[in-house]
Amino acid sequence: MNQAMGLSFSVPQGQKVPSSLQNIFKELGTDLGCGKPTHGDLDKWATQGVLMINASLTVRAHTANSHSKKGWEIFTDAAIRALAKQRTGVVFLLWGKNAQEKKKLIGKEGGHLILECPHPSGLSAHRGFYGCKHFSQANAFIESNGGAHIDWQIEPHNEYVAR
Repeated sequence: MNQAMGLSFSVPQGQKVPSSLQNIFKELGTDLGCGKPTHGDLDKWATQGVLMINASLTVRAHTANSHSKKGWEIFTDAAIRALAKQRTGVVFLLWGKNAQEKKKLIGKEGGHLILECPHPSGLSAHRGFYGCKHFSQANAFIESNGGAHIDWQIEPHNEYVAR
């Protein structure tokens, strides 16, 4: 409750960091050496051009996929298609089966990078999310296309050692 911010995985400062986001931070630690943040507000990523969306933009508290197939997919699918068509060199991180189903909306044109792996949830992170190195791959692709890399470090942070 009181967690929605309009960015997937993100929660306001002061809210408990969800396990999926903790797993994302752990992968950032091993992939890029990022320190573990003390909060889960991902606004910093959004200001750098990172768009994080789910297929459904709402959910009943503690009930995953409770608002799927209710119409949100029409909007989010259109957003993905438009982004893929109107921009070039976009990095799409498709984490989990639901996200990977959106690959067909991206198409082959546009010189995009599509990276796929299991969802970072506690149930599936060990099946390939950990070690995927999507953050360093995204930055390498962006830089190779003349763009500025994403600063994935969320501040403030404590010293963090990924385990």
